Amino acid sequence: MHVLITGAGGMVGRKLAERLAREGVCARREITKLTLSDVVTPVLPADLADRATMRTEDVSSPAVAKQLAALRPDLIFHLAAIISGEAERDFDKGYRINLDGMHALLEALRHEGGTDYVPKIVFSSSSGVFGAPFPPSISDTFQPTPLTSYGTQKLIGELLLADYTRRGFLEGVGIRFPSIVVRPGKPNASAGGFFSGIIREPLQGQEALLPVGDEVLFTHASPRSAVGFLIHAAGLTREQLGPRVNLTMPGVGVTVGEQIEALRRIAGDKAVKLIRRAPDPASAAIVAGWPTLFDAKRALALGFKAERDFDEIIRVHIEDDLGGHLPH
Repeated sequence: MHVLITGAGGMVGRKLAERLAREGVCARREITKLTLSDVVTPVLPADLADRATMRTEDVSSPAVAKQLAALRPDLIFHLAAIISGEAERDFDKGYRINLDGMHALLEALRHEGGTDYVPKIVFSSSSGVFGAPFPPSISDTFQPTPLTSYGTQKLIGELLLADYTRRGFLEGVGIRFPSIVVRPGKPNASAGGFFSGIIREPLQGQEALLPVGDEVLFTHASPRSAVGFLIHAAGLTREQLGPRVNLTMPGVGVTVGEQIEALRRIAGDKAVKLIRRAPDPASAAIVAGWPTLFDAKRALALGFKAERDFDEIIRVHIEDDLGGHLPH
């Protein structure tokens, strides 16, 4: 099976490629070829080095989309996107990459396909497709009404995915990620980047800024779970999904204050003292328009799994990104 990952240079893309390379199978099929595409050169996973190809390109370009479709990948993980804060600051860039890029890829696959080629595509969407006012817990039937450009772009992508699937051009699954924490590396431009920052930086003895209050409530899952969501989605059949191909993922619903207490339990007061409160009305306004808790019954019934509590999310970060122990 030929697997294509767009956005393979991003954090989730890198971790997905590493796991696929390590396991060598996906959706119960052997991976014979892996293509990694991004605007930055992706990292070549050692375990599939002889079967992997790296491509440095802008996937939002229709010409590039046609080139990728011409490779006829059996399974595509479409992760290429710019994140929420950047999409809100740069309207044109957000629509070009998050929406035009998605549409160009779907169109290229449609024109490449036919009775002998119906690829599977797993699309990374977002809980940002939902907008306030929210019920106490968002069910699978809650109407998406995004309040950000990013959420709007992702929702249109979901609708396109569902329609192209309905028409039989491809088989699609849309995965609405919760907040993915703890993200390794340096802070990014996401409006919710502080959810990772207030854990990641203190664990390494560095100061972290907190722009919102302790009462802010959100749903989180680890990068390990995010990769698990994508791989599990790839194995779902059209019959299992039915006509609703976009799914809200499970996660751990906690307040910022509860995040901090989990950090205290694992790393102590010294780490917590490195969190500096720096209120930012702009960040708070964006976060206020995001959903909080999810009732992901459908995803759970289909076998998707996430962490049980926020302590486990922190431990996953320590295991996967800090070598299994806290820095001295």
